[in-house]
Amino acid sequence: MTNNYVKILNDFITNERSPTMPRASSVDYHTQAPTLKRLRVLSRILDRVIGIPGTPIAVGLDPLIGFIPVGGDVLGLLLSLYIVIEASKLGIPKAILRKMIVNIIIDSLVGMIPLLGDLFDFAWTANEYNIRLIEEHLKLPR
Repeated sequence: MTNNYVKILNDFITNERSPTMPRASSVDYHTQAPTLKRLRVLSRILDRVIGIPGTPIAVGLDPLIGFIPVGGDVLGLLLSLYIVIEASKLGIPKAILRKMIVNIIIDSLVGMIPLLGDLFDFAWTANEYNIRLIEEHLKLPR
């Protein structure tokens, strides 16, 4: 399974299409809807699953697992990359995928700084930004 994701990322980098990556024209709403719903749920879990009572602030698992030295940041990075891989399967253009990757890189690099990175993770919700990019491209309501 991991080799499949590596192949998809490699195809993305080399600008080739894998047989497992459908073209935008071959993806219809019935295929997009379940995938987008799953990605929304994952994004919510990673960025805003636990609401702080009495405030509009919510915390996700991404900043919480970031407290685990090195391994937590790597796990958060892998979960965020899953959203990008699924977006590429939906036929999202490479320009938008690159923006999504930049969001993840910012989240991961700053998140690796002790204490400051953990605080940054609470404010920077890269996965939510990435879901918005997907929705804007697909012109779907949230």
